[in-house]
Amino acid sequence: MALPRPLPDEFRLWYLLDVAAFVVGVWTWFRQSSDSVADLLSLDPLLIALATVSGLLAVFILRVTVGNLWGYAVEYANAGGEWTDLPFLATFGIGAAGAIVAYVATSSLGTAAWAGFWTFAFGAVGVGIVVHLATGYREASA
Repeated sequence: MALPRPLPDEFRLWYLLDVAAFVVGVWTWFRQSSDSVADLLSLDPLLIALATVSGLLAVFILRVTVGNLWGYAVEYANAGGEWTDLPFLATFGIGAAGAIVAYVATSSLGTAAWAGFWTFAFGAVGVGIVVHLATGYREASA
């Protein structure tokens, strides 16, 4: 029995998003940890290791966030919904509104992304409860 190949045979554009997240994570670490260009050029092994971990953490956060959003969309479609339904789109609108409000309040993209994700998550719960209650009352009155 042959072992499955650990790497895919084809290149996917998705990988470029991973590379971009890694570069942003490394760049963010370097920007926050050093005071001058000389510190960056010294190539301290600890600084390089921490920047690499920061980049990998950025890739992990990207994968978890996109995976959760994609999983939500797929499960909604598997439950019989369409991706153009108002309850489905409302959760993304709620998440976007939360991100915008957080960015206006803090001027931090990281805080806005964090707030947008959690606003989306709790918005999905709220929309799900409202839709469930509305459907239940509709079925009970029919």
